[in-house]
Amino acid sequence: MNKKRIIALLALAGIVVAAFASSAAWGSAGAAAASAGDLTIDSMLAYAIQDEYLARAEYIAIQERFGVQSPFSNIQRSEESHIAWLVDAYKANKLPVPSDEARRYVKVPASLKEAFRTGVDAEIANIGMYETFLAHPLLARPENAALRDLFARLRDASKNHLQAFRTGLARY
Repeated sequence: MNKKRIIALLALAGIVVAAFASSAAWGSAGAAAASAGDLTIDSMLAYAIQDEYLARAEYIAIQERFGVQSPFSNIQRSEESHIAWLVDAYKANKLPVPSDEARRYVKVPASLKEAFRTGVDAEIANIGMYETFLAHPLLARPENAALRDLFARLRDASKNHLQAFRTGLARY
């Protein structure tokens, strides 16, 4: 891959993060952006890691405001694992790992109830993003089996996170 293409992909990822962070729900812009246009392995990885960076930054910020508590602390640790998995995928594909600028885009919800509602919306969008990736013909190719498995694991983790946020929201 040439240097101009890498720079363009990183710029696109930055735009996605900015749009993603400015939305009312963390994930709605990311999922919409990920489903639009021509996806490539590079862009799927960029959308995925930016999404995971932003989720981790959001959970950290929520805990800074409202105190360390479940499920935010547990899911934050999960996001750290997801990022590590994606870093490994970047390395396996010989691609540079985008820097984590997500903290700049975090908007902390005004209440815990809003944080849980936002978490529900974000995980629904995240699941949709990974399902979009998994339906893409590129991931049907045998040489992309590891990425297909990774995106399926990330989608399934988001399903677990969604349930945790729904449970938390039900308390309000």
